[in-house]
Amino acid sequence: MTSSAWQKSSYSTNSNECVEVRTADGLIELRESDEGDIIVRTTPTKFAKFLQGVKAGEFDHFAD
Repeated sequence: MTSSAWQKSSYSTNSNECVEVRTADGLIELRESDEGDIIVRTTPTKFAKFLQGVKAGEFDHFAD
């Protein structure tokens, strides 16, 4: 398995409560820093569409 190192947002500072991302075997993997054993995998295309939706405010109603 070819994997890159886990990266977290620069907005997280030194907090352990953030989402981390990396690439692994052509997929994107996501996990929470404090729950590192739970990993979500998706394709780069689906992840890019998700990020576009986040930036467009598509999921803002979940933050209420």
